[in-house]
Amino acid sequence: MEELIIEKIRESETRNYGFNLLVREYQERIYWHVRKMVIDHDDTDDLVQEIFVKVWKNLGKFREDSKLYTWIYRIATNECLNFLKKKKRRFFIPIHDLEGELVEKLKSSVEPSGDEVQMKLQKALLKLPDKQRMVFNMKYFDDMKFTDIADITGTSVGALKANYHHAVKKIELFINSD
Repeated sequence: MEELIIEKIRESETRNYGFNLLVREYQERIYWHVRKMVIDHDDTDDLVQEIFVKVWKNLGKFREDSKLYTWIYRIATNECLNFLKKKKRRFFIPIHDLEGELVEKLKSSVEPSGDEVQMKLQKALLKLPDKQRMVFNMKYFDDMKFTDIADITGTSVGALKANYHHAVKKIELFINSD
């Protein structure tokens, strides 16, 4: 499918059709990639829209030296991390607790399972630094290869494996602390 999308996007008369195929192919995966990071459905919807606008505007810059989905995930990952940084800066008040806010949204969300273990895992994930959480999500939930995550994040495979290992240890500590 990726080859067909790229072929359609390259031609000016089929570019819109190619982009529609691209959105249909990747929208759900990008939604859940973003949702695991920002938790809130409305924020996720807004971000996904911004991500695909950015993809559209930058299609001409796609050099095909990586997979199309890797390129899109890189844009989505950067947008997520930027969004979270802005959100933390916007609420940089000692009383405000972004992690607490996200936990509350998680509790009130109908999407995640009400299962206690799942909720505990999600709370543990919110305690991780953003980049560690991103790596954990891509490896654990999206079952991505470290080489693909390296392409997306611009980080070495060794550093990613270390990030993933540290994330797993922190999650285990949190889950076993009760």
